[in-house]
Amino acid sequence: MSRLSRRSLIAGGLATPFLATSGFSQSEWPKGPIRWIVAFAAGGAADTVARNVGARVSAILGQQVIIDNRTGGNSLVAASAVLQAPRDGQTFLIDAANQVTNPFLIKDLPFDYAATWMPVTKLSDFPQVVAVKQDFPARTIQEYIAAAQDKPATISYGTPPAAGMGHMAGEELQRRAGIRLIHVGYRGGADAARDIGAGAVDSVIITTSSIRPPLAAGQVRVLAVTSLKRASTFPDVPTIAESGYPGYDMSDWNGLFAANGTPLELIARMQAVCAEAIRDSKVRERLDPAGAVLVADTPAAFKAWLEGQRTLLGTLITDAHVKLG
Repeated sequence: MSRLSRRSLIAGGLATPFLATSGFSQSEWPKGPIRWIVAFAAGGAADTVARNVGARVSAILGQQVIIDNRTGGNSLVAASAVLQAPRDGQTFLIDAANQVTNPFLIKDLPFDYAATWMPVTKLSDFPQVVAVKQDFPARTIQEYIAAAQDKPATISYGTPPAAGMGHMAGEELQRRAGIRLIHVGYRGGADAARDIGAGAVDSVIITTSSIRPPLAAGQVRVLAVTSLKRASTFPDVPTIAESGYPGYDMSDWNGLFAANGTPLELIARMQAVCAEAIRDSKVRERLDPAGAVLVADTPAAFKAWLEGQRTLLGTLITDAHVKLG
């Protein structure tokens, strides 16, 4: 929050998230180009999903979906931009775990996430992997856990970034397995992949797409995936859930949100269009290499899932004293 003052956020409209804009006909929606403001940098996983799904949404609606990347402030810069726009179904936010974790990580937030943001649809999940450097002795996730139990707080694991979903997956593994690991935060998945390839860290928890370069070079071994079901890109790799920890499910993800006050009818229509776009085989083919598992659930299902995540991740952050940076 050091680069984004509370005063500037309030001036930008974050302190008044409940003012709806009226005076338009819903039958005319969309009445022009739609903006999806992405809280992440161009070229990353969330941006790749947004651009591919957004292109198909554009074709379905006959109106351009403009992808607008606004990074910074742990997604608060993007949030500010959306909340300054009219609540007319023309502007949406693409965010991820920050929606759940920011209230536990950032003091004096100028708004209540659960009250300010209306879930539209989860767009995609990104299964993560637990991978070890090539000369690490463990060959299975059970052996990795046994090594950590034998020598507590000696095995390092890298994730992008601190307090991200990789970090949360590591904290949940430690909690469930009764082990202690050393966390190393990275700016991005490519940085963590580079370091484990060089043997600078013992292990990583990163997405299936990020692990591919060091895996292809024979520098790492993938021991398990963090999703509830096996990843289609790693069908022979077991899940942590099937390896002795039932119900373990800690994928990275991203989703579409609208500011509170956006008409519910328009939220439902946007979700329906996203679901149609995600069913398109060409969209799926383009996103398969990125390891994206496309979702497009309903606003109600997405909201219920988010509530469960708030309970789980809030407990992890509080109990493990997780901090940003």
